[in-house]
Amino acid sequence: MTAATEPWELKAQRKRDQILRSIPEDWRLKPSDIARASEQRDISGRFFENFLDRETIDITSRETTAIVAGLQNNTLSAVQVTRAFCQAAAVAHQMNPCLLGLFIDEALEQAKELDAFYKQHGQPIGPMHGLPVSLKDQFHVGSADTTMAYVGWVDGKLGVDTETDPGFESEIVKELRSLGAVFYCKTSLPQTVLLGETINNIIGRTVNPFNKHLSCGGSSGGEGVLLALRASPVGLGTDIAGSVRIPASFCGVFAIKPTPERLSYRGVANTNPGQNTCRSTVGLLSTSLEGLEFSFKAILSSKPWLSDPAVAPIPWREDELQSIRDRVDTKGRPTGKPLKIGLYWRDPSMEPHPPVRRGMKIVADALRKAGHTIVEWQPPDHSVGVRIHQAFIYADGAADVQAHIKKSGEPILPEHGSRFEPRDPMPLLDYQDLTIKGLEFENQYSDYWNSTALDDGQVVDAFIMPTAPHAAVLHNKYLTPTYTEAINMLNYSAVAFPVTKADKNLDPIDTEYVPAEGLDKTNWETYDAEMYHEGPVGVQVVTRKFEEEKALAIAGVVCAALNAAAD
Repeated sequence: MTAATEPWELKAQRKRDQILRSIPEDWRLKPSDIARASEQRDISGRFFENFLDRETIDITSRETTAIVAGLQNNTLSAVQVTRAFCQAAAVAHQMNPCLLGLFIDEALEQAKELDAFYKQHGQPIGPMHGLPVSLKDQFHVGSADTTMAYVGWVDGKLGVDTETDPGFESEIVKELRSLGAVFYCKTSLPQTVLLGETINNIIGRTVNPFNKHLSCGGSSGGEGVLLALRASPVGLGTDIAGSVRIPASFCGVFAIKPTPERLSYRGVANTNPGQNTCRSTVGLLSTSLEGLEFSFKAILSSKPWLSDPAVAPIPWREDELQSIRDRVDTKGRPTGKPLKIGLYWRDPSMEPHPPVRRGMKIVADALRKAGHTIVEWQPPDHSVGVRIHQAFIYADGAADVQAHIKKSGEPILPEHGSRFEPRDPMPLLDYQDLTIKGLEFENQYSDYWNSTALDDGQVVDAFIMPTAPHAAVLHNKYLTPTYTEAINMLNYSAVAFPVTKADKNLDPIDTEYVPAEGLDKTNWETYDAEMYHEGPVGVQVVTRKFEEEKALAIAGVVCAALNAAAD
């Protein structure tokens, strides 16, 4: 039987077996332990640590910047750190399938080379020396597959001729490698990429580590799970409609969605790559805000615009970050002019569930208590931007998705509904008209933002909104990325961070709210305080184009205010 005629089910099974075989014998869980994990509602924390050795727990429990410090001063070796995260990732995958690739031997070999370099030269090779970085399975690295969750690309690299270039790597992977990062795994994503949950025909569904009844989000859902279980310090994902922000919020971690031209997308596998009007962006996830800042700054130090002409030549701007930090103390309180923050409590299309309402109120109360200026954010209708953005994404009539599906004969997941049924692509003149509408939406939004200075002469620094109308959502109940996708249409910068968790005692159903027919009613009727209990709730700070440093700084102010309010 040739690879071309191999049934897709067998090909997927072969890939699953390959991943499990890559796990060393002494890290493999007993069938009874896997069964016990499957019965757990929450596999995080102590339960997860029961299956790790002491050194792994010690290393993976540290924040990213603390790990970096140990690697830089040689109190931690690259092999020690790499081994720890490899073990944690191996255990995570056995409990909750979240990997589409695990290459422990290659990672340890790379780590040994880095340790040898340090021993010979007395210094690290770069700012990320020895730091493991997990990769969403859109990034090409070494000889590893890049399936992008399509069965047909098992044993291959989506979009790459592996016969002529078997070791092809994405440009940002090369940049990270030059900085000293170690690559050890590739994480799961949904078939087609375009889904707010993580499920595919290769390894199935990836669930939330805090509550198995809930989704881990998507499309960078495997990254969210690894970070939530502290099996990765930094993850590389992508975001075309919320794909790093949604899993970060659902899994209680941090993420940054930059403006697309800030980091390199060159050589990254993507859905419908010829659609370049509304571009996907490379994003980062980490266990802390400091981890995001460190990683983003390090990548920019490699000057990605020199190897990717699509990247804007904007280096890391410490002054932009510091200009915000200089306005507050360590508890997020103004030392001079307060920040002016807009609050976008809800999108008219879908009322947020009670835990999200409470999460937004926690943020608002903390900022007010700290002394910042809070205003209601009343922008142009986000649903207009969402409709335009989705029209661009699906403009090819599903030709790209259909081609990848036909490569193996696997079925389209039922979760996609009819979105990827073959149809005629959008005519060129219609596409051009849509482009004009998109530009009009951007102009209207910019004009509104500028208008916030009319009353007091101070323009809003950033606005805060939910990343979804619900906490981490029940499986198959993620309806639409309305709360994130408009930000992609605008190409704004955004940082997602955790605020609280759903609590059945604090978040009863609002019996007085009457939802509108359609999405609002469908979403509202899915809320169940018991089922959503312990589901993470996150929000996002949004700034204008190319204001990533500002977004990170303001997210830091908000987190400091939240911590101070909780004391």
